[in-house]
Amino acid sequence: MGAQKGKDLLVKIDGGSGFVTVAGLRSRRIAFNAELVDITHSESVDRWRELLAGAGVRRAAISGRGLFKDAGSDALVRQAFFDGTINATRVVVPDFGTIEGPFQISSLEFSGEHNGEVAFDLSLESAGALTFTAM
Repeated sequence: MGAQKGKDLLVKIDGGSGFVTVAGLRSRRIAFNAELVDITHSESVDRWRELLAGAGVRRAAISGRGLFKDAGSDALVRQAFFDGTINATRVVVPDFGTIEGPFQISSLEFSGEHNGEVAFDLSLESAGALTFTAM
């Protein structure tokens, strides 16, 4: 995979009638994490830590920062947060693939400078199994 334009990394949320791109995002990030299950015991070789393969909880987090740009996607994000809904979400990574699954908005922040625009920060946490489709 060669260099890609950051603007081509898309976050899309299903509002019930199809996926809507969260408009106005200037930065986006998706992170995958797995908890480790430590099974080290008194007879572990030279007291090296041992882990139980495949036993930890996996999760994904999406975050982004941007400007209000599109009334439809702005309303969808706002309503999903205040209703506490879990929406199908899709992240498109150019020349890599698509990650899709249920996510809940865990944080929605607004900020603004006196001589600047109002911006928002958005965080989503996975709420179930994710799928990956290669491009």
